[in-house]
Amino acid sequence: MNSNLVFKNTVLLSFLLILSCGSSVKNIENREKKIEDTSENTSAGIQTGADNYVAYLPLLKDKKAGIVTNQTGILSNKMHLVDFLLEQKVKLQKIFAPEHGFRGTADAGEHIVDGKDIKTGLPIISLYGDNKKPKQEQLAGIDIMIFDLQDVGARFYTYISSLHYIMEACAENNIPLIVLDRPNPNGSIVDGPTLEKEFTSFVGMHQIPLLHGMTIGEYAKMINGEKWLKNGVKCSLTVIPCLNYKREMAYSLLVKPSPNLPNDQAINLYASLCLFEGTNVSVGRGTEKQFQIYGSPFLPKSDFSFTPVPNFGAKEPMHKGQLCHGEDLSKIEKVKRLELKWLIQAYNTTSDKTKFFNSFFTKLAGTKKLQQQIEAGVSEFEIRNSWKKGLSDFKEMRKKYLIYE
Repeated sequence: MNSNLVFKNTVLLSFLLILSCGSSVKNIENREKKIEDTSENTSAGIQTGADNYVAYLPLLKDKKAGIVTNQTGILSNKMHLVDFLLEQKVKLQKIFAPEHGFRGTADAGEHIVDGKDIKTGLPIISLYGDNKKPKQEQLAGIDIMIFDLQDVGARFYTYISSLHYIMEACAENNIPLIVLDRPNPNGSIVDGPTLEKEFTSFVGMHQIPLLHGMTIGEYAKMINGEKWLKNGVKCSLTVIPCLNYKREMAYSLLVKPSPNLPNDQAINLYASLCLFEGTNVSVGRGTEKQFQIYGSPFLPKSDFSFTPVPNFGAKEPMHKGQLCHGEDLSKIEKVKRLELKWLIQAYNTTSDKTKFFNSFFTKLAGTKKLQQQIEAGVSEFEIRNSWKKGLSDFKEMRKKYLIYE
């Protein structure tokens, strides 16, 4: 389909939306122009589910809506979805915020209290800590729920865990859910150990590989289709797809998805380096190169060192004020798999191997086997071979839920 035809269809759909939703002609025309003018920011003209508003605004007409979102819930012109929906007279009732909060400023694992959005006055309910799943009373008065979060494709990135609990709560309370899809910046990578059921946690809810290679909309379809929700309940789900998107496309995020993922390089290295969070090695929290470097006081002196200090993303970073020796990965080429070489090298050269791993490593890996393999000196090649069946089985299951080429 040529670009002129696509544009004409978009304009026609926008006009129909004006009639159905009562929006002013001027507002919709201005929105189309803003999105068109900023298309260079959306990687080869990709439009997210949030930008595909002609598909979801009619579903919200005359409905009292809740929304699960944070700072990543923006249109391509960087207008926040909450502000856009209010401008379009959608009856938003509450904001539900995942880990890091609605504005995305909280440290990983930091306790977030419920509150009110200063700009809109809407109540904010935290979906982290003791309230990972919305309670029935918190959903009272909501006719429909919207979910718009930017995932990064790793099993332990907790936005997909929040998705699970939102779907479950919506299913149990007969509330339809609209998931506004977004590209996965690591969408072409399926790799790593598959989670074993006994190691289920908030950083690993389902028996999937560490890198799942799906968008959050595709993942929602899988949660439903595989009956992963409690008691096999099924959510009334609508996925609003991205436009002009194919899985192999590079996708650069418009905003940081969380405080310690500051750029494309960090997002690409996140899955590989996050395994260090289950060790005594820092991944650069408390520096300006989070998830682009690694090091510790227990590794041999090298050409690269850094000293973590409290900053915007880490109030109490690991090894605060201590000189850490390690490696700077901020300039390497994009990785296309889960890299283990840095983890193995750090273990092999640490000063005291008995203090290298901690109990969190097993939760992150989703299995005890990876730690056992590294401790036993199993080669990276052999470790990868041990993942093959799990990856093959997952890829076969995954086919049923894919939306994009």
